[in-house]
Amino acid sequence: MKTVTSFDDFNNQAKGAERAFLLLYKKDSDLCRCAIEHIEEALQESGEEIQLFAADVTTVRDIHTRYQVTSVPTLLVFEKGEMLNMVKGCQEAGFYRNIFTQAVYQAKAKASGKEPKRVTVYSTPTCPWCNTLKAWLRKNGIPFTDVDVSRDENAARELVRRSGQQGVPQTDINGQIVVGFNQQKLKELLEI
Repeated sequence: MKTVTSFDDFNNQAKGAERAFLLLYKKDSDLCRCAIEHIEEALQESGEEIQLFAADVTTVRDIHTRYQVTSVPTLLVFEKGEMLNMVKGCQEAGFYRNIFTQAVYQAKAKASGKEPKRVTVYSTPTCPWCNTLKAWLRKNGIPFTDVDVSRDENAARELVRRSGQQGVPQTDINGQIVVGFNQQKLKELLEI
């Protein structure tokens, strides 16, 4: 995490980055310490080089006003210099890891001339094959959205309508459904 001292300093350091992250925090805040610890844990778990910057709003006064940030901690997500998203509060390390993994995945896909895949896994917490599938996707560096169909009745109905199957796991890759943990089909659609 690199410290920035002003808006101009952030722009200079992040210049040319495909994706950059800026954490706005307050040094003596417990909530901010929580966010910093979880972000650092997520960075260690990801093992990738992430363009992550930090600014203490008690000393850096020109960033939070520019982006209308009214509470800290807030993580700002930038793509090619444009702010895309704002994550407020302290989130779990896994949440931050997913954000960073998504950024790395998209950058690698674009660098190889491929479009990043949109992947959604439909699962339940008690399904062992669901957990195996999600672990396999993580191992292969594929970010995904996990939808728990035991809690989301509308998603469950939509899934049955689309695939004709009630079982889980089911994986939606750019609109194509893979039922079960079919590694060969997953590798084909994910171009692994």
